[in-house]
Amino acid sequence: MQLGSDISAIVTGGASGLGGATAKALAGKGVKVSILDLNAKQGEAHAEAIGARFFACDVTNEASIDAALAAARAANGQERILVNCAGIAIGKRITRKNRDTGAIEPHDLASFAKVIQVNLTGTFLMTAKCAAGMQSLSPSGPDGERGVVVCTASIAAEDGQIGQVAYAASKGGVMAMTLPIARDLAQSGIRVATIMPGLFHTPMFDGLPDEARDALAASVPFPSRLGSPTEYAALAVHICENIMLNGVSIRLDGAVRLAPR
Repeated sequence: MQLGSDISAIVTGGASGLGGATAKALAGKGVKVSILDLNAKQGEAHAEAIGARFFACDVTNEASIDAALAAARAANGQERILVNCAGIAIGKRITRKNRDTGAIEPHDLASFAKVIQVNLTGTFLMTAKCAAGMQSLSPSGPDGERGVVVCTASIAAEDGQIGQVAYAASKGGVMAMTLPIARDLAQSGIRVATIMPGLFHTPMFDGLPDEARDALAASVPFPSRLGSPTEYAALAVHICENIMLNGVSIRLDGAVRLAPR
């Protein structure tokens, strides 16, 4: 897809982190970008800074998605690009020992379900709704492309650590549904690809002590550092531009493999 001012894009989780960098990169290509996020203050500030538009959206709520998409389309037209970056992480072991009673307690359902709802169900809902909208567009280019969806999984989908049962399950689901959705939408000229980031310096890492961040960075073979959100954004933009990238999940990780803990 040739990026420019005639292209509209939706970026979920676009107020900061990987999504924020991707929104900025797409806007830098002249694309009309709509940031969908729960953080209105940060989202509005980022949108103003990069020349995008912000719309509040909860990707787990169908009515919220519908309202945000309607507003974004009214402002920028029907999107040809969707980048799914909205996500959360909750770290819990499958069982834990209660410090007070000594009893062995199972992982609670509520937090597991919340991670699945945001990371997997939210990605599914956004993809289905945006793909339906993309099908109303006229095909463009010599191959008849209508749109592209970029999803965000994680290397935890393949080598999840202790305490990542919910996160790994959610990201594994995103990876697993990439190919069947791509096959399904191929007849409409819509591509789907997933990025599986490794250890990236995002807001999730900001709460860690410096020593912990340094140790994680040192575990990456090369380059031996945390990834930059701009490097994720560069790959997301390349996926949009390279029509042969379809139905694939790409590790972006500096060759790191997560240890058990």
